[in-house]
Amino acid sequence: MEFFRIRRDIPFMKHALILNAVSLVTFLLAVFFLVTRGLHLSVEFTGGTVIEVAYEQSADLEQVRGAIAALGYGEDVQVQNFGTSRDVMIRLPVKKDVTPAQQSEQVLQALKAANAGVQSRRTEFIGPQVSQELFADGLYALACVVIGIMVYLSVRFEWKYAVAGIIANLHDVVIILGFFAFFQWEFSLTVLAAVLAVLGYSVNESVVIFDRIREAFRRYRKMNTVQIIDHAITSTISRTIITHASTQAMVLSMLLFGGPTLHYFAMALTIGILFGIYSSVFVAAAIAMWLGVRREDLVKTGRKEGDPNDPNAGAVV
Repeated sequence: MEFFRIRRDIPFMKHALILNAVSLVTFLLAVFFLVTRGLHLSVEFTGGTVIEVAYEQSADLEQVRGAIAALGYGEDVQVQNFGTSRDVMIRLPVKKDVTPAQQSEQVLQALKAANAGVQSRRTEFIGPQVSQELFADGLYALACVVIGIMVYLSVRFEWKYAVAGIIANLHDVVIILGFFAFFQWEFSLTVLAAVLAVLGYSVNESVVIFDRIREAFRRYRKMNTVQIIDHAITSTISRTIITHASTQAMVLSMLLFGGPTLHYFAMALTIGILFGIYSSVFVAAAIAMWLGVRREDLVKTGRKEGDPNDPNAGAVV
């Protein structure tokens, strides 16, 4: 399905050097913010107290946040609905000289002072050891995804594409993390899930372009590598617009209407989708070009060219 078809190939690779310089600067800035500011980790990674309360009617989340803020808690507190509008989940960071039981009791008393109908349903404490294990498991998951992508691209195409694809994907991941470090947005398990989803989403776009490059090498024997890459990217533009626009529409609906629970998850996906398009075209394809990808890397020829007995001599098989 195509909304439109471009008759003349767009010279994307003509501007690859400039755009990759911009990409490199953005990447280095993201690394700088990650090193200097770090990620604002959520309770799952740092440890803390989780409290679930229930109201007789729909809960006023702003009132709940105000009551907790009066106890001396800052922006680290998470207050959100779960299940129904009457059920509220509160995540509190670890507080010095205060036990989890004392924290939950203080919060419950403050909430009852604002609304006598509130009831405590559950209180859990996430210790530092558990949070460290969650963080380590998240890093392992990220490493497994990266290794799996490299193996897949090496088998599906060629090592040059594996290198180009993984650099492009890591480029997207680091930039997402850089945004979260710069703005000090909360990095939680749901955000980590979004980062892993972006890795798969980005590599899918790279594979589509790589596959079209291989197809173009087979069909257009007189084109050089740069022309082949420009043609492959141009021929996938309509597909890219349809796919990414529909996906982004869904993600934006979560961002705008999903509430606090899905806000940062959708934010990570939004950044990842936008940079995923960019990296697939101007990072992955450009790096493959600079690594010297050739027709022989992707296409195996059959009989020798010039065989008078074979009408298809030199054809690609």
